[in-house]
Amino acid sequence: MPVLSSLAAQPRLSRGRLHPESDDGPRGPRDIFQRDRDRIIHSVAFRRLRHKTQVFVAPDGDHYRVRLTHSLEVAQIGRTIARALGLNEDLTEMLCLAHDLGHPPFGHAGEDALEEATADAGGFDHNGHTVRIVTRLETPYVGFDGLNLSWEALEGLAKHNGPVTDPRWALEEANAEFDLELDSWPSLEAQVAAIADDIAYDNHDIDDGLRAGLIDLHALLEVALVGRHWKAIVARVGELPREKMQRALVRDMIGTMVSDVIAETERRVAESGVRSIDEVRAAERQLAGFSAELRDEEKGLKRFLYDNLYNAPELVSVRVEAQRVVAGLARAYRSDLSLLPSEWRTENGETQQVRRIADFIAGMTDRFAIAQHAQLIGPVELPDRF
Repeated sequence: MPVLSSLAAQPRLSRGRLHPESDDGPRGPRDIFQRDRDRIIHSVAFRRLRHKTQVFVAPDGDHYRVRLTHSLEVAQIGRTIARALGLNEDLTEMLCLAHDLGHPPFGHAGEDALEEATADAGGFDHNGHTVRIVTRLETPYVGFDGLNLSWEALEGLAKHNGPVTDPRWALEEANAEFDLELDSWPSLEAQVAAIADDIAYDNHDIDDGLRAGLIDLHALLEVALVGRHWKAIVARVGELPREKMQRALVRDMIGTMVSDVIAETERRVAESGVRSIDEVRAAERQLAGFSAELRDEEKGLKRFLYDNLYNAPELVSVRVEAQRVVAGLARAYRSDLSLLPSEWRTENGETQQVRRIADFIAGMTDRFAIAQHAQLIGPVELPDRF
């Protein structure tokens, strides 16, 4: 069992669960954070991630990443960083695995459409919806809704990107029930999960973009961070077949970013003088992150990916059609509640009904949303490749 740092989340010091649970029954030798992680893995929402878009629409090629494979990759990176820093690996892994549960079909395109379609009921954001899923929508237990995760798990999901000063309605509801201290920084485990997400999608989107032929390799090599690593690979092993070079590039860049985060986080912790997890939360800055030099290089890589991948004409046309699907479903259900399964209808007023419609749509996989649109509204014109 790894020895945990004094800054780590300690299972025996957890603030517990909203609904107290007995340890009676065949629980096995698991602490509170291990059980949190297992609850995510066994959830319906986690299984649905295998058919939800990361960059490319899920019904496309088998080799492209989807939300599920992305989440697994984030978890691997997160655990590596957590172990090196002496943090709680199980809590870190749980936060990495769960961070994208709230994404609707078609990723950010679907989120934008759902936000607009439900604006009169408070709108939609995937981070708040992640918390809503684990506190309300997953219902595997008798006696309460939600997965009844630990306070530390919910805190990390709610504010892994930092303090939340103006929470949206979904997060506000969860916070009113179980105060997550939204105006403070989260644990280092949550901060590590957030930076692991950045590392994963930066590098794996390069891999998928090159594989799809949407990123020009010569243009990519003009990006300082990428060009530097490519040259280092050539100097180390010589010119390899392009496929092997691309995979070596992604591996080396992940390694560089992980090592940088570990060293920079150690430096910030020492500089800040924090000695406990409570002092981490009270710190006035993010403690886990890239060094200034790598942060600037990583920003340059992100700009390249937005210009050359995420906003590529081929993907823009897919996003437009995806948004049409989500918006069309929202209009159809709002105009005729009989189209909605009975368990998603409510008599608690129009605002709550619109939010239940959003819950239903957000839970759809890409392929189910396409099938529902085809059945209720009409055909969906998505290109074969993406």
